[in-house]
Amino acid sequence: MPFTHDMVCSLAAVADLVNSAPRHDSADGMTGLADLEDYVRRHAISGVDGVDEADLAQVRALRGTFSEILAAPDPATAVTRVNALLERTRITAMLTEHDGFPLHVHYFGPGASVTESLAADCGVALAHLLAESEWERLRTCAAPGCGKVFLDESRNRSRVYCDSRTCGNRMHVAAYRARRRA
Repeated sequence: MPFTHDMVCSLAAVADLVNSAPRHDSADGMTGLADLEDYVRRHAISGVDGVDEADLAQVRALRGTFSEILAAPDPATAVTRVNALLERTRITAMLTEHDGFPLHVHYFGPGASVTESLAADCGVALAHLLAESEWERLRTCAAPGCGKVFLDESRNRSRVYCDSRTCGNRMHVAAYRARRRA
């Protein structure tokens, strides 16, 4: 299934937010307002004029919600968790054309905070993944010790590493060296 531009952007925002959580090999990537401002800028979150400490705390809590959704043991549990997220948002759908993309729907909360905007837009993108039986396209990197979340946009759903230049290359080199030793 080809993803729309906005769906890819929303799912990338989910993955980036989840990946900002502290792991055994990395520090928390969302510790201050500068981190949140950078995130909002990188993902072009519309309608956000500024952020404050309350927004930072709420976005970090939303990060936990997204992590729980992605950790769902089955699609039915993911549906329940996505519905719970969407119930907490004021969603408005609006048709728009921008940046050379044809007419499409944007989801947002009028006058909403950055957190509610993310919950609405990204929650709807997650809902579409589930409704279109594409849930497995949002996955975790298979490289040992990585654990980053990514969107597999390959035609045959075969991507297993978050980045072919880092994790993929590292795993291919390790496999090559193991074959040479054998």
